[in-house]
Amino acid sequence: MRADAKKNYDHLLVVASAVVAEQGADASLRDVARRAGVGLGTLYRHFPTREALLEALLRAGFDELAAQAAELETSSSPEEALVSWLRDCVACAHEYRGVVALMMAAIEDTESALHASCVTMRAAATRLLARAQAAGMARTDIDGTDLFALIGALTWLGDQPSLARRADHLFGVVASAILTDQARRSCAPRPQS
Repeated sequence: MRADAKKNYDHLLVVASAVVAEQGADASLRDVARRAGVGLGTLYRHFPTREALLEALLRAGFDELAAQAAELETSSSPEEALVSWLRDCVACAHEYRGVVALMMAAIEDTESALHASCVTMRAAATRLLARAQAAGMARTDIDGTDLFALIGALTWLGDQPSLARRADHLFGVVASAILTDQARRSCAPRPQS
């Protein structure tokens, strides 16, 4: 990519990130182009579809979460790694209101620009869950697909203005339901002496 094209691309991503954070996944692409000071054709040359733009916005966060999952596998207990990663994953998906519906659809649509990123996320979730299950710290009647669905549900809850202030509490309820009794005891806050 030429230097000026790369500069346009990077600038479009910065502007798009702000617009999508404000307006959600259905943000106006015209607004993105206008705020970036480029024509709509320039935007479409870099991002031929809304999904391609969202994939570019989400890829960095998703790649970081995949790397974080690998790190947590070796640096934290299975239950702490799973809960910590889930919290960060929900926060990443929540950054762009409305993106969870696209993520859920993309996991099954191999033609989707978001498909590879979502499959990577589900694989990371599956590894962390399997590790916690093998250690007896997570219930064994759920799989990575279930976990990915729970991430979607928790993200959706945070997107609802009437429920947003309960999102942390509901995250705790869901995380507690995923963990076994043994894991809940090991993750419980220690009494202060």
